[in-house]
Amino acid sequence: MLHRQFREDRRHHPTAIIPVPNVELRNFPDADALARAAADAWLAEIAAARRAGRPHCVALSGGRIAEKFFAATAALALARHADLDHVEFFWADERCVPPADPQSNFKIARELLLAPLKIAAEKIHRLRGEDSPKVAAHIADKELCQIAARNHRRQPVLDLILLGMGEDGHVASLFPNAVAENQDNVVSFLAVENSPKPPPNRLSLSYPAIFAAKNIWVLISGSGKAAALRKSLSATGKTPLARVIAAHPVRIFSDINEF
Repeated sequence: MLHRQFREDRRHHPTAIIPVPNVELRNFPDADALARAAADAWLAEIAAARRAGRPHCVALSGGRIAEKFFAATAALALARHADLDHVEFFWADERCVPPADPQSNFKIARELLLAPLKIAAEKIHRLRGEDSPKVAAHIADKELCQIAARNHRRQPVLDLILLGMGEDGHVASLFPNAVAENQDNVVSFLAVENSPKPPPNRLSLSYPAIFAAKNIWVLISGSGKAAALRKSLSATGKTPLARVIAAHPVRIFSDINEF
């Protein structure tokens, strides 16, 4: 099991941090260093899959740190002449907007990662934010199940899910205090309605789909997320990230150097 030892100082941090099973925390001085390290680690995973003759199925996320991460990955891959023709690109979540909308997670990835690396269209499995959310979730679930191998619970298994974390501790578009349907649904993708962050309608990987992944990495940048990270690493944490950590080993890349 991955783990990291945390110091406890109750005088300054009322939420106690104790040794957390399932967590490998990697700290960096700034967002640029974080992005480069995560990009380097991801390209190593991609290269290892190629040497083993395996496809590499990844789910991407959006957010500010994702922009730096995509740009760093593209730059490193081009410099190394990396071959990514065995990589299948999925998304952990998407806003229900057209693919050219500035809020689209796909748009960011296309401009900063997919287009610079000339990724073939058949390797790109975007979430159709312009469609009816429930229809789009069904299509995404079917496509993922056709490509990824399945585990004993019939969940498709992604090789890597790259997540961000919001200031409320949410991951993908799984928010705190979500309705029971979104907490417990066993399909791979959900239609999320009435999101507390705009836009209200979104598509997201479900918890079971996230738990089924071989690897989960979380990229967290910005001092405004320190409280949510602390809660997520607490033994009594109730955030969506805490729920993921409780169920699956997680590697966290962070520039919040308080722990």
